[in-house]
Amino acid sequence: MKDRIISVDIFRGLTIVLMILVNTPGTWSNVYAPFLHATWHGYTPTDLVFPFFLFIVGTSIVFAYKNKKSDAAAYKKISIRSLKLIGLGLFLGAFTIYFPFFNEFAEIRFPGVLQRIGVVFFFAAILFLNFNWKVLIGICIAMLVGYWIWLGFIPINGIEPTFERAPNNWANYIDVNVFGSHMYKEDYDPEGLLSTIPSIASSLLGIFTGLILISKRAKKELLLAGLGILMIVIGHLWDLAFPINKALWTSSFVMVTAGWGNLFLALIYYMTDVKGLKFGSIFKYAGANAITVYFLSSFVTKIFYSVKVNEQTSLHEWLFENIFIHDFMSAKLSSLLYGLTVVSFYMLLAYVMYKKKIFIKV
Repeated sequence: MKDRIISVDIFRGLTIVLMILVNTPGTWSNVYAPFLHATWHGYTPTDLVFPFFLFIVGTSIVFAYKNKKSDAAAYKKISIRSLKLIGLGLFLGAFTIYFPFFNEFAEIRFPGVLQRIGVVFFFAAILFLNFNWKVLIGICIAMLVGYWIWLGFIPINGIEPTFERAPNNWANYIDVNVFGSHMYKEDYDPEGLLSTIPSIASSLLGIFTGLILISKRAKKELLLAGLGILMIVIGHLWDLAFPINKALWTSSFVMVTAGWGNLFLALIYYMTDVKGLKFGSIFKYAGANAITVYFLSSFVTKIFYSVKVNEQTSLHEWLFENIFIHDFMSAKLSSLLYGLTVVSFYMLLAYVMYKKKIFIKV
């Protein structure tokens, strides 16, 4: 514990809190623009949240496996954890409050946030155990450049590929043909199959950050900040040829989001681990049970949307309309306050679990 990096716990917790906030507005028809995803190309603050979590997954792998051997026991542990994450994600996609408590098979979404975390964790952890940082850099570059070439230059059935939301987009094409109706949208899924490849690179970039944090370098925060700025510049330059896009998890998106991740982590590291300030310490409680808190929030939100107070109104709508809507507040502010209330509840839950030393490891 004496060698624990406080900033990593805070960053992980902050990311989970933001994930809950952007997923639970009072109403999706009234949300401030920064709390919405980009329509297609480009990015908003909300688009940073999920890649931040995959980035910190990579950083955490360094701390968890820096002294582990590449053996059957380690592979077993990694595989079990990955399968648990994938299983929890599939459960959320299939669950319904009505008997027999699962959606019809055709309505179940196969990809998802937890599924992607599970797959990314598996490959990133295995790669970390087997290769040094120089080889990992090569693998990361190969993933990002290879993904760009695949999506941008290889024809689909003789048709020129596109980065737009269209049938001749490789990521969309593969998801439609593999998953069929089991997707977020009928024509694409933001956690799709092909786009999982560059999302692994997001975690690898987090591994490089973890290696810096466990090193004996001086002024680590300056190195992280410098890397962050460099990655953001590279990402925006790459955007000219390969648009920044979360739904496709483009290589430029990977670079930009990892860059911002390094900048934010550098700031938190400087304030907490270097200066010893208590800045953001409240978020470490959520970070200690990150997956548990996220899963519970998703599960309960799904129940609130499903339970009907009457034929037209769900429990979620009833609570929002009767508690948060007032004439002296705008609809967007009311929607945000609902989300902040939900976040406050889970932060309190995480605090109680932390103080009672309840740590649920998935």
